[in-house]
Amino acid sequence: MRSGILGKKIGMTRILADDGSQYAVTILKVDRHEVLSHKIIDKHGYSAVVVGTIETQEKKINKPMRGYFNSLSKKFYKILKEFRISPEEVPAIGEIYGADFFQAGQFVDVSGITIGKGFAGGMKRHNFGGLRASHGVSVSHRSHGSTGNREDPGKVFKGKRMAGHMGNVKVTLQNMKVYGTDGELLIIHGGVPGPKGGYVLVRDAIKRSQ
Repeated sequence: MRSGILGKKIGMTRILADDGSQYAVTILKVDRHEVLSHKIIDKHGYSAVVVGTIETQEKKINKPMRGYFNSLSKKFYKILKEFRISPEEVPAIGEIYGADFFQAGQFVDVSGITIGKGFAGGMKRHNFGGLRASHGVSVSHRSHGSTGNREDPGKVFKGKRMAGHMGNVKVTLQNMKVYGTDGELLIIHGGVPGPKGGYVLVRDAIKRSQ
């Protein structure tokens, strides 16, 4: 298990291959990542690496974090991320990597926070069909209908699909294929979770060999 990267979602586009095929892809901008410190099994109980990305100014960092960065790389980063990794895959402190951490054709897992939709009804949230358009139904065409099952059991079961908050949750898409890289850009087949400008986490696929 290797480390991973954080990428900023620029948006989606399509790419025309040499054979004329079209591919829908997502473009991620990947800033330089620097390995700042290690977590080891003997001391911390697990193996991990702490990575910093998106360099910023010292004045924009609070005092505790200034001390932390000054004791390490003397550089200041906006985002810190800890990655669980295998002991044999531990990179050296100070190592720098970017979008070229992944290769074309490799499979990755992509995690992000989906776009928040606020309070949504049953038709939008769960793809319900709604009630009939006529024959006695008025006002309630988009409602989700009965939820209680008569006198027995006389209650709404936990997990019942109803109207409620939609989106703004962490979603992981597995086995996404890397189309390629271009400088600091990482190009991935298909769509990934989150809005434009949001950050997504990209790691090696855990359920598929490379």
